[in-house]
Amino acid sequence: MSRARLLAISARLFAKGGFEATSMRDIAGQAGMLAGSMYYHFPSKNDLIAAVYAAGVAEIGGAVDAAVARARGPWARLEAACVAHLESLLADQAHAAVMTADLGRLDRRLRRRLVAMRDGYEARFVALVAALPLPAATDRTLWRLQLLGALNWTPTWYRPGKKSPAVLARSMVAALR
Repeated sequence: MSRARLLAISARLFAKGGFEATSMRDIAGQAGMLAGSMYYHFPSKNDLIAAVYAAGVAEIGGAVDAAVARARGPWARLEAACVAHLESLLADQAHAAVMTADLGRLDRRLRRRLVAMRDGYEARFVALVAALPLPAATDRTLWRLQLLGALNWTPTWYRPGKKSPAVLARSMVAALR
């Protein structure tokens, strides 16, 4: 069993049942391995959760970085980042659910690890929003959080077919602009 496959199975089960309700035994069963074998790959369930979260952050972060690198101008860069973010979230529902999960009920140490990863990812958006020509009185933190909140909520209501993730992301940026 490859680590990548184990992470994919874990992400799917965490997305379906939540972190707390999914056991190492559940994951091992889906992976076709003994529960004890899970500990060869991950010393604890918290380490597995952190690895799944890190994989999601790396995947979406890479997509956002690549999109921003191709765009010119502050609004175009923000829009490109939002399109890549939303396309990534909607393309992989398991990672979307893991990355947008409520972290409040997790163990305090694990929560700090995941929040640090999330903050590292969101630093991209801090920089993108800082570069925008917004009115001086604009609370850029609140502006950014509104945008990310709208983007991150999309997997709960999105149904493919009507509007593409790119159209939705551009519309969200336009509404705040």
